[in-house]
Amino acid sequence: MANTNTALHAANRNKKDEFYTQLSDIEKELSHYREYFKDKIVLCNCDDPYESNFFKYFALNFNALGLKKLMATCYDGSPISGLELPLFFELEENTSPKKVAYKVEITEIPDLDGNGATDLSDVQLLLQSDNNIMQPLKGNGDFRSAECIELLKQADIVVTNPPFSLFREYVAQLVKYDKKFLIIGNTGAFSYKEIFPLFKDNKIRTGYTNFNVGMFFYIPDSYEQYHHLENGRKVARVASSCWYTNLPVSKHNEELICIKHYTPEDYPRYDNYDAIDVCPYNEIPYDYEGEMGVPITFLDKLNPEQFEIVGSSLELANPMVGKFPEGTFVKGGPSFYIPDTENPGMHKRLYNRVVIKFRKKQ
Repeated sequence: MANTNTALHAANRNKKDEFYTQLSDIEKELSHYREYFKDKIVLCNCDDPYESNFFKYFALNFNALGLKKLMATCYDGSPISGLELPLFFELEENTSPKKVAYKVEITEIPDLDGNGATDLSDVQLLLQSDNNIMQPLKGNGDFRSAECIELLKQADIVVTNPPFSLFREYVAQLVKYDKKFLIIGNTGAFSYKEIFPLFKDNKIRTGYTNFNVGMFFYIPDSYEQYHHLENGRKVARVASSCWYTNLPVSKHNEELICIKHYTPEDYPRYDNYDAIDVCPYNEIPYDYEGEMGVPITFLDKLNPEQFEIVGSSLELANPMVGKFPEGTFVKGGPSFYIPDTENPGMHKRLYNRVVIKFRKKQ
């Protein structure tokens, strides 16, 4: 089994972001939001219908969800065009679809094949019978291009798996145009200076899928590391992946039950910031009113009505001068330190922490 998290980070560095989401993962997450799609315009702006399971999901469920319109845009030069949904053009044997940027706009999916149900065969017939539905773009299909932004302005909800390396820019654009969204990113984005403030202001949250489980993605044949083969295609498991959204998520309304009593012996205080360290997060003491540092992954459990986010160790940690035993350093920016009980007189550097405190009940 390959280390596909390593492969993901390499993809980020090399700007090779061809990770394609499985339909089962999309169905699992989107089942929680069905009520929010009725009479809405959905945009999948990183999605070639030849390969995108996001487009496939919404095409299959267009009528069941009561969508007003489905739009999708394809980036020029897709590496696996035609392998997932080779439905929409009549191709000669041993040929592939031309790799060009285009858009698809669907406002209805009637039962064109007369089988009593709407399915992908109806989508195929629709695209073949109406040349206005699929049209080439003037540019390369980049979500930042003027013509793609015009489509974004029309949309009510954006749903896709954006390029990992452009996640910051992608979210910034959604915020700029005040769009509802449901997208996939990696858990490292929690700490991005552009993303963390959105958590702090309750403008973004994690979805329902447990990110500790991770998700499986289709990857190009050029990738050497993968988890398994599925119908001849390489599949990689990316443990550090999760859903991000600004739609309501009921788990973030659930109150965390805290049963631990605070004692100074159980909760060390940071040497370079006035807060206690709580790790794991489920040991938050119910009777401590000050600031507490918890692992950044606590954001997946955050109820903003119960806890206030003060900041993170990356921005709050005071400069630290001291002695540190070998092997205690972790990569990253400023960090919190606690006394190293196994090495008296020395300090232990911690992984990134999010600083929280209980909200005062009215």
